[in-house]
Amino acid sequence: MRILHTSDWHIGRTFHGVDLLVDQESSLMAIAELVAAERVDVVVLPGDVYDRSIPSADAIAVCNRGFEAIRAAGATIVATSGNHDSPTRLGALGSFAAAGGLHLRCGISEVARPILVSDGHGEVAFYGIPYLEPEITRVELGVPQARSHAEILDAAMGLIRADLGGRAGVRSVVLAHAFVVGGEATGSERSISVGGVETVPLSAFDGIDYVALGHLHSPQTLSESVRYSGSPLPYSFGERSHRKAVWIVELDAAGLTSVERRELPVVRGLSQLSGTLEELLGAPEYAGAEADYVSATLTDTARPVDALRRLRDRFPHAVHVEWVRPEGNPELRYRERVHGRRDTEIAQSFLTDVRGEPTAGEMTWLERALAAAVREKDGPVRMANRAAEIEAAVRASLDPKTDSAPGVELDAETERAARGLAAAEAGQAVRGAADEAPGLFDTGEDGGTAELSA
Repeated sequence: MRILHTSDWHIGRTFHGVDLLVDQESSLMAIAELVAAERVDVVVLPGDVYDRSIPSADAIAVCNRGFEAIRAAGATIVATSGNHDSPTRLGALGSFAAAGGLHLRCGISEVARPILVSDGHGEVAFYGIPYLEPEITRVELGVPQARSHAEILDAAMGLIRADLGGRAGVRSVVLAHAFVVGGEATGSERSISVGGVETVPLSAFDGIDYVALGHLHSPQTLSESVRYSGSPLPYSFGERSHRKAVWIVELDAAGLTSVERRELPVVRGLSQLSGTLEELLGAPEYAGAEADYVSATLTDTARPVDALRRLRDRFPHAVHVEWVRPEGNPELRYRERVHGRRDTEIAQSFLTDVRGEPTAGEMTWLERALAAAVREKDGPVRMANRAAEIEAAVRASLDPKTDSAPGVELDAETERAARGLAAAEAGQAVRGAADEAPGLFDTGEDGGTAELSA
């Protein structure tokens, strides 16, 4: 039996706001052509058929045309729901679809009910494990204490092994939508960690002839019999170096005999470009990216106006633009920029960035305001420190043999005199600040300055 393993179609997905339905239909037609060329008997699709739980009418139409093309090419289809799909909606017409050769496994009750497909060596049992959210499925699977995906998958595999144990000589294929330890995410997958730890061990699938995995978007081999096929299209610029593919799996009477990779055609490439806007618009070395989806990083000294529209004159499929200062992003180097600089220098830089270089008069006002703010903040502390210094001096004067006399108690009159002297000094400092920054310390309608009490 020959099996084609594909997954994560995500029909209806957009790419930086660009509709991908035309590209997706093209990739599905390429898969149908492979089915015919490779004489494939069964196509397995482990989850994320659609990109959202309620797909648009256009997305449903594209998906249906893909299924029809694959069936016309001669293959039976077995599909499960993924974490992007609505299992109820995807599986709603499952019994009718099965009559036409499309077998959907979207419910927990169907985990241990295989689709049996015969070849010259007997039957192959295809078991579909849809995406299983622990919090929702643990009770129905008989493991109410389960919290992790590993525990849930173990319970599902236990049901499958129990059923398989009663089918002597039957070969097995399992479809599962999960994040298996050893797999590498590309960044365009949605996390499935809600409800517990998201990864499951590879050992969970021991004893199965072939395991077709879905969820991760790049083709990956975890073991000879456990693989991800990845998505048929790239869904992030992080996947621009990936070559999309499917696996062609062959089973003989004893089980798995071979797995071969078949690369899918590139519908539209991805390019990340960097340079000034004029360089990107004029340099001949960027000609190869003109038909690609383009993400551009602009390094102009000043932010270019209407950059995306201008880029699309040359790169019609430009989808993303960001501007980075040639000297780097200043917001990410704040500590480095302010280290060792005076307050007035930092404030001047801020004003320059947000509204232009301040005038000399504005800088004079700014320096006086900063100086007054510092005095206002530190005045009470200096007053207390000065009072302590005067008190220590008075104590020392009572006992000339020592620098201080902590054991000597000051009489009330002497202590009041010490604190009065400190207060007087503080009052003089405040009045001096008021002379430098008129109005800053005003407390009454007559414009007078507050007196400090001794």
